Amino acid sequence: MQSQIILQESFTNVQQAQAGLTKLFRQAEKNKQFFRVMRNDEALGVLIPDSLWLDWLEDIEALKSESFKQRVSTARGESSHDLVTSSQLKKQLGI
Repeated sequence: MQSQIILQESFTNVQQAQAGLTKLFRQAEKNKQFFRVMRNDEALGVLIPDSLWLDWLEDIEALKSESFKQRVSTARGESSHDLVTSSQLKKQLGI
């Protein structure tokens, strides 16, 4: 998943959710977002389209994998010498 989760969040109220559940799921699927269902400024739950839910489950499973964590740790260690600060990058680009 490349976008931040918070950017995928939209809000709806209970009445809209009850009146148009299928429509909300289709909209969420199309826009790759989820809906937080509210009642009187109180969060009741979340409507998540199945494709987004499956993506999240896959990410969660990967994060539970010790071999995945080890590969990420190794990759971070190998690439640390290639990192530059933003000021170094600006200098390189002449900004």
